[in-house]
Amino acid sequence: MTSQLRALASVFGVLMLVTGLVYPLLVTAVAQVVFPHRANGSLIEKDGKVVGSELIGQSFDDERYFWSRPSATSPVGYNAASSTGSNFGPTNPFQLDAVKQRVESLRKAHPDQSGPVPADLVTASASGLDPHISPAAAEYQVTRVAKARGLSEERVRQLVAKHTDGRTLGLLGEPRVNVLRLNLALDAESTNPR
Repeated sequence: MTSQLRALASVFGVLMLVTGLVYPLLVTAVAQVVFPHRANGSLIEKDGKVVGSELIGQSFDDERYFWSRPSATSPVGYNAASSTGSNFGPTNPFQLDAVKQRVESLRKAHPDQSGPVPADLVTASASGLDPHISPAAAEYQVTRVAKARGLSEERVRQLVAKHTDGRTLGLLGEPRVNVLRLNLALDAESTNPR
């Protein structure tokens, strides 16, 4: 029995060392060498200060910025420590009221828009942290942002196009616009107009 316990303890120790220390250190080292930006959270810096991550949405409510998709995290929106959706179905009264209020707010902020409001501007993503909006959601906001910044709509559309990512590997997912990157480009454009 003692020899079996000794063998069991040895196997446990080796597996713990390999899976708990060697493997994580190896994966971390490879990630730091091959994908350092991604391995460190895909952080975005401006003037030497971290302003956010490409992977986590942020709230923008100034009319000069493109607005993000709503967040359902609590106690505050875009809380990475509380990644979650609302879990309300499409017929849930709370969900219907929230969407109705968001549509009304967007209509007031965009009186020039008569078409339907893009769904991603009125519904939260499953994680509540989505950093992207659809190109349609960006287009919906172009006139407001251009007017607030004193830029032409064409120039704002060019910035949207420049910051629109296509499908992953050309076939996975949908085209998307990273809101933080686009808003930083707008800030740069406003300080260095063309």
